[in-house]
Formats: sequence, C-alpha cells, structure tokens
Amino acid sequence: MPNISAPVEGPSHGESTAPRRMSAGTVLWVTLAVFAQESVWNFYDAQVPSELRQYIASAGLVGLIMGMDNVLGVLIQPWMGFLSDRRARDGKGRWAIILTGAALASVPFALIPWTHGLPLLMLCVVGFAAMANAFKGITETLVSDYVAPSHRGKAQGFVKAGVSLTIVVSSLISLLVVDRSITLAFAIPPVLMLLLLTTSWFFLGRRHHPAANPPSADFASPWAVMKDMVRDPSRARALLMLGIFCFAGMWSALRSLMTPYGTEALDLSRGSAGGLALPGAVAFLVCVVPLAYASSRLGQVRAMRYGVGVFIVGLLIGFSVPTVPGTVIAMVIASVGYAAFAVNALVALWNLAPSRHVLGTYTGLYTVASSTGAALGPALLGLTVDATGWRFMLLNGAVFATITFAVFTRLARRITPPSH
Repeated sequence: MPNISAPVEGPSHGESTAPRRMSAGTVLWVTLAVFAQESVWNFYDAQVPSELRQYIASAGLVGLIMGMDNVLGVLIQPWMGFLSDRRARDGKGRWAIILTGAALASVPFALIPWTHGLPLLMLCVVGFAAMANAFKGITETLVSDYVAPSHRGKAQGFVKAGVSLTIVVSSLISLLVVDRSITLAFAIPPVLMLLLLTTSWFFLGRRHHPAANPPSADFASPWAVMKDMVRDPSRARALLMLGIFCFAGMWSALRSLMTPYGTEALDLSRGSAGGLALPGAVAFLVCVVPLAYASSRLGQVRAMRYGVGVFIVGLLIGFSVPTVPGTVIAMVIASVGYAAFAVNALVALWNLAPSRHVLGTYTGLYTVASSTGAALGPALLGLTVDATGWRFMLLNGAVFATITFAVFTRLARRITPPSH
C-alpha cells in the first residue's frame, strides 16, 4: 500500500537527490498569492448570506445558494488545473490564468451591494463564483511549482497560516466597515486581492522553469487522471477524496451559517455576528505551522482524523453553552481541528498522485471534492436548522461530522504509517 508520507516518485532528470532547504522568500510570496484570493472568498462567505436573507427567508435555501456557487468549481477546476499543467510544462507558468481570473472576478464581487433585487444579486454571485473558481485551485498549486516535494508539507503550514489571516481580515472588515458602509466593505477585498497577486507575480512569476520530463501519455485529459484514481486497488485516493468532501462540507456550512446563527440565536448585530470567526482564525494561525511539522511525524491521515475529533468536540461545546463566549470557545476548538485537516489534505493528495506532471489536475480534483462538499454542506445543515431551529445548529453539525471521522478512520487503516 502507498506510504502517504513519502513522495510518490524520485527526482526527475536534472534534479539533485540531496535535500534542498526551503526558501523562506519563496514560501512568503506563494503564501501572499493564496492569501490574496482567500481574502475575497472569506468575506464572501461571511457577508453574502446576509445579502441573500434580505430576499430569502429560508435558511436552507440560503445555504443551498451559498453552496451552489461551489458547484462551478467541480465543473471548472479539473480542466483549468489540466490547462495550467500544460502551461507549466511548456515553461509559460500559471500566472496568466491567475491574474486574468482575479481581474475579471473583482467586478461582480464589488457590485454585489449595489444590486437592488434578487435576480441582479444572483447574477453577481454566480458571475463572481464562476470567474474566481477558474483560478482558485491554480493559485494553490503554486506550492508544487516553487517548493521541493520534501518541504511541501511545511510550506503548506505557512500557506494555511496566511489563509487564516484572511479570516482575520474578513472579520475586521465586518466589525469595522460593514455597519458603516456595505459598499465600501465589498470594495476592499477585491482591491486587496489584485494588489497582492500583482506583488507576488512580480517576485515569483519569472522564476518558473518547465518540467524536465515529458507528460505521460496515460494522462492526456482530466478524465484519464480520474480513471486512474478510481482504479487504484487500495482505494486510498478515493477515500481521501471522500474525506475531503465530508469535512469541507461541514466547515463550509459552519462558516456560511455562522453570521445568521449569531443574529438569530445569539441576538447579535450583523457586524458583530460576522466577527465571531475572529478568535477561531487567531487559533488557526497560532497552531497551523506547529501542526504542519507535527504531522510529518504523526502521519498526515492520522493527523486529519484527530483533527475531525477535535472539530466535533468544539461543536458539542458550542451547543452545550449557547452564549457568545461559548460560541467563541467552540469556534476556537473547531478551528484547531480544521487546521489539522487543512494543512494536510492537499499535500496528502499530491503525495498519492501517480506523477508530478498532474499536480495541477490533482489540485483541481481536490477542489472537486471540497467544492462538492461545500455545495451540499450549507444546504444540508440549513435544512436541519429549518427543522430544528437555530439553537440546534451546532449539534446537527457535530452529527454530520461523525461521518467524516468514520471515513478517515477507515482510510488510516489502508495507509502505511510513516517510519521514523
């Protein structure tokens, strides 16, 4: 069976077998690029549900709409990842797709608060989701372009730390700007994204070198890559995709419905409710890099399994103590659990990939699993809220999360633990 802690293939022609040090500057600029795009997505998740609730009363329908924009990622990401792989092999790099997509996605995002009616609001929401999904996974694949395989897990810890800062930025915009000017609040994230992506490209964009080996003829399309994954006798990659689907669904549901939960169950203002994620973001930031280093010894799948358990404990605490302090503590604990998953999932999938020439496509497949989960998770949790009320939202989420725990438990039994 495959060892998830080890790279799946040796160094390619022209690569040194000696371990290379991880470049702090390179990791910084890759982190900045991912931070740039995630700053927009986090504010989108925090505030668009409240925009939708101006026209839609059902929490289930709001959750469905918040999830449906992620369906576009399922349709777009594998093909865009495959296209970016071809550009990377040809020496052109992935940056043209990233920068063009960011510029196009900024327009409908900034127009969201200017809409006056559900049809125009939906047009902006779908337009942003389609264009932002076209480059989202490609930006995450930059780690595999600029960081050696032996250091990708550690680098991903720093990248996820940067991602956690986007939650801080989103929460601060919610707390300081939303209640004063919603149009200004929606203008800040896309401007920040464009500035930071351009800066990252300036320092990194011309460093890319084409892969030394030609692509395998067996992977002439994303469909060929997916067929290879399904036919894997160990089913490890398929189980990992299922685990990503499940956990991404519950995390997306928690993020998408937390602001309405704060206003409906805790009697907070919209701006204050949008800031509930801030302490959890700080906890994520503090623990994600140590978790990245610890996971290399513990084993990535085992670390993710433990993370799901911690996530469940956090939700149960939040349900048991339905107050603002109790919810804040719950979000802190749940965020630590999610960090153990977030820092390991994509690197684990890269390590199981059959060739380094398909890492962009595998990032797209990661997005297929996570986006599909994100599409269904908010709707499923929202429907339980419609049935049981906002008081039971965190308990319902904990029940769903036990399915994820079962998946990673089974996966852990199929992966050879790392030897240290």
